[in-house]
Amino acid sequence: MNLSYDIIVIGGGHAGCEAAHAAGTLGAKVLLITIDMTKLAQMSCNPAMGGIAKGQIVREIDALGGCSGIVTDTSMLQFRMLNRSKGPAVWSPRAQCDRTLFTLEWRKLIEANKNIDIWQDNVNGLIIKEGSVIGVKTRTNAVFKARAIILTVGTFGNGLIHIGRMNMEGGRISETVSKGLTEQLKEYGIVSGRLKTGTPARLDGRSINFGVLEEQKGDEDIRRFSYLKTSLPEKQLSCYITYTNVTVHEILKKGFQDSPLYNGTIKGTGPRYCPSIEDKIVTFQERERHQLFLEPEGWETNEYYINGFSSSLPMDIQYEAMQKIKGLENVKIFRPGYAIEYDFFPPTQLYPSLESKIIDSLYFAGQVNGTTGYEEAAAQGIMAGINAYLKLEHKEPLILQREEAYMGVLIDDLVTKGVDEPYRMFTSRAEYRILLRQDNADERLTEKSIDLGLATKERITTFREKSSIRKKLNEILNKTSISPDQANKYLKGKDSSILKQKVKLIDVLLRPEVALKDLLGLVDTEQINFQMHEFFSQELIESIEIEAKYGGYITREKLLADKMGRLDGIRIDKGIDFDSLLSISTEGRFKLKKYKPGTIGQAARISGISPSDINVLLLYMGR
Repeated sequence: MNLSYDIIVIGGGHAGCEAAHAAGTLGAKVLLITIDMTKLAQMSCNPAMGGIAKGQIVREIDALGGCSGIVTDTSMLQFRMLNRSKGPAVWSPRAQCDRTLFTLEWRKLIEANKNIDIWQDNVNGLIIKEGSVIGVKTRTNAVFKARAIILTVGTFGNGLIHIGRMNMEGGRISETVSKGLTEQLKEYGIVSGRLKTGTPARLDGRSINFGVLEEQKGDEDIRRFSYLKTSLPEKQLSCYITYTNVTVHEILKKGFQDSPLYNGTIKGTGPRYCPSIEDKIVTFQERERHQLFLEPEGWETNEYYINGFSSSLPMDIQYEAMQKIKGLENVKIFRPGYAIEYDFFPPTQLYPSLESKIIDSLYFAGQVNGTTGYEEAAAQGIMAGINAYLKLEHKEPLILQREEAYMGVLIDDLVTKGVDEPYRMFTSRAEYRILLRQDNADERLTEKSIDLGLATKERITTFREKSSIRKKLNEILNKTSISPDQANKYLKGKDSSILKQKVKLIDVLLRPEVALKDLLGLVDTEQINFQMHEFFSQELIESIEIEAKYGGYITREKLLADKMGRLDGIRIDKGIDFDSLLSISTEGRFKLKKYKPGTIGQAARISGISPSDINVLLLYMGR
């Protein structure tokens, strides 16, 4: 069997599915090779999408024409907007999802894409000729040719599962591993490393005493992740909160001698911001308890995920400790928690397009680049899919800048700074958070999707319509006046100073205590029919209010972003001999040679390269 494609995507996780769908939608003939077709975009760990900064990423993927937001909406069990008590720059949507439905919805989208073929198999080798990848070989001896390859094997690269002193090969528990690729890539000079992640036990909800637990309901105001008019649940499932205690900690400590984290069995570095329960007990010895969340796995299952209790301790220790947690005294488990070690490839070996600097037309996306999280993987996937297609069309790659998207921050951090532990996105990683809000991702990225040809007709129509309404609303705010008779009763109720004469609506809106939706109700706004656009009017009004109230901060960040962006516009000649620039520090020359930054801006963000080094580069380049 020997078939040819434009692009082959190796791996059917979140990165692989977004990559395949984007490339196929753009017009490339795509082959998606996955070990198990029934687990496309499988939620291997917690059954949730979004969260701090991650929710912004899902909305950006959607605005760019991806599918993660659509699938999240259609499989949603519960919605919450996190950080509402803080400023809008860090508001972050999060959704619990039906794990099975999430995968099913993704499979529907993949199979509905006429340019995507699926092959269930395990790739164990690449076909490389004259420095370029031209195809793959599989375990069943199938050979497929392609003009570009996207590698998204997640934790399956030589995956090793640990439960106490027991370990076994696997990309996920009870699933096979991917072998051969790492060894081959190392022969071509690509560096690899090992990282570690973990997951908690899964609990039988029938054995949980929910009556004694703290219930955590979803928001009454359910928001979409997609900017399209997707379906949302009519009801929501609750999560539940419980805590560990001193007794639980003492039981867990009994298993430390058999813990692969502490007896030297695990060599890979684990995620700092998603530690195991063992790490929490050791790192925070002064704490007598740690918060745990019991999260439902689906509408039609009793399975629950115990968030905050990741562990690789022996099964009997895990089980004994859980039975001392409030509400879990009679708990039964479906499967234990475990840790998994896997291969990754330091992403400083990639261009910002996610193409390898060493092997032409080979792209890397997802956990193989040292990240953790479905959202980070999906973001890399869609960008790799787009850029692989653009290269085949002999077009410039799409490189999102740090002021344009969290996706831009993510990829720039990876290829410029690299990773020494699993990378997780936070709002604190972005310099321009007020520009990268979850409410304006479509304003930032949908025009790019339209230019690419990735946006559907429905998305284009919706975006144009929404932009038109935004423009009209802003005109109303800046041109319409409100009188004391119209406003003062409302203002008194808000403990706000009353008006003595007519003023523009925008001037009243700038008061912190005044809400735009209330303000519009005080004047005649029949110029626009909000009811026709009910599905996004509330969010749109909120977005316009944010831009008005935080206008000064937004303007300041735009100016700073423009200034820094000029450095990203200055390209560094690939043939430059850094060793000849003796005025650059020794460390600076070493880092420039190692990471080969494409622009002055990228060089300036590399640790160890000083401002004076950048000045020398600018002088050398006549700037």
